[in-house]
Amino acid sequence: MTFNSVHAVKVNFKKILALSIGLSAFITFAGVASSQEDTEDETKLLNTITVTSTKREQTLQDVPVAVSVVDDNTILKAEIQDLNDLQSLVPSFSVGQYQSTANTNFFIRGFGNGANNAGIEPSVGVFIDGVYRSRSASQIVDLPNLQRVEILRGPQSTLFGKNASAGVVSVVTRKPLFERKASAETSLGNYGWKRLKGEMTDALTDKVAYSLSGNFNQRDGYADDLKTGTDANQRNRYAIRGQLLMNVNENLELRLIVDSDTLDEICCVAANLIDGPTGAAVRALGGKLKSEDPFSYEVYNNFDSENEIKNSGISLQADWEYRGMKLTSITAYRMTDTETNQDSDFHSADTIGQNHNTTSLKTLTQEVRVSSTDLNKKYDWMVGVFFFDEKVDVVDELLYGKDFRGYANILARGGYVGFETSTGTPAGTFGAEGQGPKDSLGQDNTSWSIFGTMDYQLSDQLIATIGVSYTKDTKDAYSRQTNTAVFSNLDLTQIGYVVVLDGILNAAGHTTAAQKVAFAAANPTDYAAAQQRAVAAARGTSNPLIAFVPLQFLPRTLDFPNSVEDGSSSDTNTSFTLRLAYDVNENINVYGSYSTGFKATSWNLSRNSRPFPKDFTPSSTIIDPYTRQVASPAVSSPIRDATDITVPNNLTTGTRFASPEEAEVIELGVKGVFEEYRYAIAVFDQTIKGFQSNVFYGTGFALANAGEQSTRGLEFEGTLTPNPQLTLTLAATFLDPKYDSFVNSASGDLSGRRPAGIPKSTRSMSGNYDFQFYKRDSFFRVDWQFVSDTEFFDDPNNNELISRGDYSREVNLFNASWGFIVDYEIEVTLWARNMFGHEYITTAFPSVAQAGSISGYPNQPRTFGVTVRRYF
Repeated sequence: MTFNSVHAVKVNFKKILALSIGLSAFITFAGVASSQEDTEDETKLLNTITVTSTKREQTLQDVPVAVSVVDDNTILKAEIQDLNDLQSLVPSFSVGQYQSTANTNFFIRGFGNGANNAGIEPSVGVFIDGVYRSRSASQIVDLPNLQRVEILRGPQSTLFGKNASAGVVSVVTRKPLFERKASAETSLGNYGWKRLKGEMTDALTDKVAYSLSGNFNQRDGYADDLKTGTDANQRNRYAIRGQLLMNVNENLELRLIVDSDTLDEICCVAANLIDGPTGAAVRALGGKLKSEDPFSYEVYNNFDSENEIKNSGISLQADWEYRGMKLTSITAYRMTDTETNQDSDFHSADTIGQNHNTTSLKTLTQEVRVSSTDLNKKYDWMVGVFFFDEKVDVVDELLYGKDFRGYANILARGGYVGFETSTGTPAGTFGAEGQGPKDSLGQDNTSWSIFGTMDYQLSDQLIATIGVSYTKDTKDAYSRQTNTAVFSNLDLTQIGYVVVLDGILNAAGHTTAAQKVAFAAANPTDYAAAQQRAVAAARGTSNPLIAFVPLQFLPRTLDFPNSVEDGSSSDTNTSFTLRLAYDVNENINVYGSYSTGFKATSWNLSRNSRPFPKDFTPSSTIIDPYTRQVASPAVSSPIRDATDITVPNNLTTGTRFASPEEAEVIELGVKGVFEEYRYAIAVFDQTIKGFQSNVFYGTGFALANAGEQSTRGLEFEGTLTPNPQLTLTLAATFLDPKYDSFVNSASGDLSGRRPAGIPKSTRSMSGNYDFQFYKRDSFFRVDWQFVSDTEFFDDPNNNELISRGDYSREVNLFNASWGFIVDYEIEVTLWARNMFGHEYITTAFPSVAQAGSISGYPNQPRTFGVTVRRYF
């Protein structure tokens, strides 16, 4: 059975397992047969790729873990510019970028989260030179001196002290050298793209070396804003990095790294995919939108988006070897500041004035570990501790634009302004420009973990591994809001009661306030009957104002901590790994493992943070205007009954936090390395209990725990070098994900459904050919990436809505590059990404405050350019 035929049928775990065993047996048999003929000196470069993200330096072949490595040579030839581009080479790894560069998600095997809410740490941990980067804003920046990127799949909590429940991306940069070397690089491309990179390294003394590197990356936008006249989806990034490497003595090495980077871009374009009924209201205001034509890359916005990220940090790593042991200490302090502002209605009518957010992160981490270095013993061990302390502060505001009042009035068919007049509210109050919520949110997070692993050699060929990690994570969160959205804070239940009651009394001939007061006093029984009728209508679908409820999408929330909600969480967890690895021969290894992972509570640091249903039941206290007494009390709940809490009008329930994620995976794998080829196959069954889902529903995000989400799958990676000039690679991932249990999602009960956005099949192929071109060393490289189509939404209603358009998430990209050496110091590379201009939608979402419309992000069009690199 071929990979194509597997894709053609429904992915089934039994079929995957059978395929894996069949392939493993076949390749193992072939490997045994061929190894008998191999000579002792057959070791090839394929077997020398090193992996350090397992906290030990091992060859890729010897690591009994599903891991992919992209080295510096591939990074240069494939023109990999940032972590976004890596997904074209590693099928199990994908990246989702949303309304700003700071809101980016990394996914491994379909699992991942962390965007659009500073309280949600990613399920995929990102480490750069051993230092944890806690949010995507500090992860996606360009790094000027990449050496390799290692991607570990599945939970890695017994190796990493923070948030590795879905996997780990470990970025390794080059150390300084004790000899003078330098390089400079310049690139030019379409859309006005230009990039400058430089690096130099040298010895200061016989024991101290340094390196300095920096880069500048700038590109005009490939989308045209027809309202502002500017280009959107730009690149504008700067970075500088300095290192000192100190060989104090033969046993002690220190590595000091200082870095700073800035990103200041207009990003990211959201196109109209489905022009729903609200589109007519936009046009009635004189607004414009590019209707259902996302690949025109033309949009209308009232102002250019702001998207600024500033990162800086310092780290010190000490490695000390003593008597068969190695002690490693990594101390780091990092600061990340982001500022974004967008015209989030994505059309030229000024309905949403601004969606402004500033986020500040200050992070201190300390890791200390000790590992054995004596390879002659039967056991190999590593123990460590990890400490994490972070402060998060967020200021967020969503304000009406000057056209919102008119927009709401059109949707209400004139009733919005009419309602204002009937209530005696000063003209121009409802929906006035600049009204809306302003939130101040944050958290203090302290976490520490103790972890360790031990390998015990049961025989010359069989190694047993046990790993354990204990983690304690404590968070103290807060939320404070001021809200000037007058209409959103009206109690329509109370007002509706008065309207219905007046109608009843007016019909009985009591038309003035004095007459109504007198009737209530003189006829208590009849008046009570009128009250009951009015209460029933006000609390039900007979409320004459119920049509206005959708326009109250920015109501006041409740601050916390308060006397009911303490704003604190404290989680503990013990994760472990059990593994057996067997060397069939010097070429083939097989392994089987069971691992668990953990990610702590994530607090809802957004304007949509609301009390849990257990703490509050939405309702209103109805006061009779003529008796001045309670006609109908609100439903009792802990928050309502607290004497020191003032409950704002229209308070609804939601979540304050999402409880911890707990992951487990059963995995079987085989790896083989031969003179001309290598391969790795892994079959797995991975489950995350309490997956932290964060879904956009049109005016905000719903944070909730899925009861259980699982993925069964198969991964294959192979490299073939039929001759020294030609290298071919093939990688494929097949996934069968499911919400095993997700009863209380924002889209209803999703139990048993396939999660949106996780493809059944992801594949990549590449070929690299080295040859002589006019007696110059040259290469030609081509990459292909395929991702099968998936549904856009978990919500069936939104899927039905977007099905009206001919949109796809299928990815079918070709990238190519051709490089040659001009002389012994200068290299030239011509390259193209998405060279055939394939079009697809990366992500879709309900349009902001536009019921019935869908927006989405079109992929990046064809880009191409030339890079000139010189070594000194």
